[in-house]
Amino acid sequence: MKSEQTTTPVLALQQQRLLLQLEYETEKESFRKQTEDTGLLRKMKRGDAWWPVTIGRNYYNSLNQLVVEVFRTCDEEVEHNFEPGRPVAFFTIQSDVTAPTGSTRQPSKLRYFPFTATVSYVDGDRMVVSLPDSAQLIDIQGSGQVGVQLFFDETSYRTMFQALDRVMRAKGRLGYLRDLFYSHAKQGGGMKVETFSFAPLHFPYLNPTQEEAVNQVLRAKDVAIVHGPPGTGKTTTLVEAIYETLRRENQVLVCAQSNMAVDWISEKLVDRGINVLRIGNPTRVNDKMLSFTYERRFEAHPDYELLWAIRKAIRELRAHRKRGDEKYHQKMERLKDRANELEIRINAQLFGEARVIACTLVGSANRLLDGQKFATLFIDEAAQALEAACWIPIRRCSRVIFAGDHCQLPPTVKSIAALKAGLGMTLMERIVENRPEVVTLLKMQYRMNEEIMRFSSDWFYGNQVESAPEVKFRSILDLDVPMTWIDTSQFNAECGTESVEVATAVPAGEGMAAANSKLYTQNSKLFQEEFVGESFGRINRAEAELTLMALQHYFEKIGKQRILDERIDVGIISPYRAQVQYLRSQLKKKEYFKPFRSLISVNTVDGFQGQERDVILISLVRSNDEGQIGFLRDLRRMNVAMTRARMKLIILGDAKTMTRHPFYKKLYEYIEAL
Repeated sequence: MKSEQTTTPVLALQQQRLLLQLEYETEKESFRKQTEDTGLLRKMKRGDAWWPVTIGRNYYNSLNQLVVEVFRTCDEEVEHNFEPGRPVAFFTIQSDVTAPTGSTRQPSKLRYFPFTATVSYVDGDRMVVSLPDSAQLIDIQGSGQVGVQLFFDETSYRTMFQALDRVMRAKGRLGYLRDLFYSHAKQGGGMKVETFSFAPLHFPYLNPTQEEAVNQVLRAKDVAIVHGPPGTGKTTTLVEAIYETLRRENQVLVCAQSNMAVDWISEKLVDRGINVLRIGNPTRVNDKMLSFTYERRFEAHPDYELLWAIRKAIRELRAHRKRGDEKYHQKMERLKDRANELEIRINAQLFGEARVIACTLVGSANRLLDGQKFATLFIDEAAQALEAACWIPIRRCSRVIFAGDHCQLPPTVKSIAALKAGLGMTLMERIVENRPEVVTLLKMQYRMNEEIMRFSSDWFYGNQVESAPEVKFRSILDLDVPMTWIDTSQFNAECGTESVEVATAVPAGEGMAAANSKLYTQNSKLFQEEFVGESFGRINRAEAELTLMALQHYFEKIGKQRILDERIDVGIISPYRAQVQYLRSQLKKKEYFKPFRSLISVNTVDGFQGQERDVILISLVRSNDEGQIGFLRDLRRMNVAMTRARMKLIILGDAKTMTRHPFYKKLYEYIEAL
């Protein structure tokens, strides 16, 4: 970090741009390779493609975009990755070269249509896609069997590059914030963070550190950070800070990295009675979410019907243009001027009434926000966003409030070289390091049993996080041990002792079939990781089986009726997607879990970010003689996984492999001592 302290902010941002360019090239090449080399069946299984699809009705939406409905017709049980705002490409394949039923042969090379569309709305197996113009719709409708797949997102990168270029050239307020964020408080002559001075306000429904955070936000002239460890009420604090800010300012901009995070904070603000205008399409598709989207508000405006009639007249005039019609251009210009006038009037009213404008970081570049300025920007989940993405909305604002936790999931960076060179360091993390005086750590958590929380607090938060009295001793069973580690390395011992070891870990005498305990006596190395599939995903089949056995055993202790009556929910987490898919398939086959299907979720660590469950099981997968643990070395992932549990945490993993790393060694010893 010493060299960075001596470099200028502009040079540091130039370095960021180079690293972002490297990430862009890596992701683009990876996508090209995947598109060319990965078979269609594999893409469908990964949730990146639908084929074949049914094309439904087409119409013009409130933004005057031509949209078409697309329906998935097979593999409905596969979770897909389509979400609003993502670019997609349509494709066809020749029906006579498709692989026969039951064959492993892949279809021939796909033929892509020469345009990129955008997902406008997704609801289960129905998707609404906006097209560039009507010519493409005719091509799709006349092409027999059609599919749709996710496409490379050029727009997000282009927007981030433009933001970095603007910040590097900036003078005035934006240039000041840039220099402030990159200067170090400890350096002599460094820039000083400006604050207002007033007596602290009291909020009886907040705890002391939450109250301190809200006061810090209100005092900040330039920047403040709300650092919220798991379960500490970061969203509650942020909503209160926004509410209090709106008592002093007319309007604020609220952003987050993902649509889901924007939806979450927007819902909480609406619950407080705040008028939110959501720019971009929500991921959480329900009436409550849709009611405060820009599109729905636009359609509900009294002038919308007149605007729609004028737009329809423009389309009909174009379609029925007569050769030699001298008045065509005159009529067209008159209609366009009237449509523009109405659109400006509707937008002015919608934006004038809204107290909060909410969108993703990249979405803040939307043309609807052109010319808009805000006194305050709030960025939620800021520790998951690339620095370049944060600068996109900062260009519109005078001061910035970050909220998040840099000890949880980092931004996704696919280029190893860019990651090692520092692209993964977020703007929030940079300010935490350079300007610790602007950070408030929330210290009271309301989610976990004390013993589950304690290890995370000690390792990641300097032992500063405490449990609220009402959750300190929460548990499902009396005298239950809140954390257990089932060590799979003991099952890889000599065959003669294995069945005894399994019985110790998962007692067969308490409702478990004796056959299950014998499952692991057949081979001395069954609990071993392996590679599967074209993308070489890691999987540990025996560990997955044992994970479900451990859950069944715990359920039998609780009792079926109590689980159903109290809706005791469970999360099964694995860092590896291949293991998640295998666990899901095995869970479906187990008759025992049929009544509990709605209560059990299986997903990656990223998939559980921001969520919590009564019971969490973690399948670590890694088991090898070299002690290699791959990206499990990024301890922030494990922090997220462990802190999803309210009352019971069960970790399954090869202790001999994992405990070569000091973090997992200390974690294993901590759990063993409980």
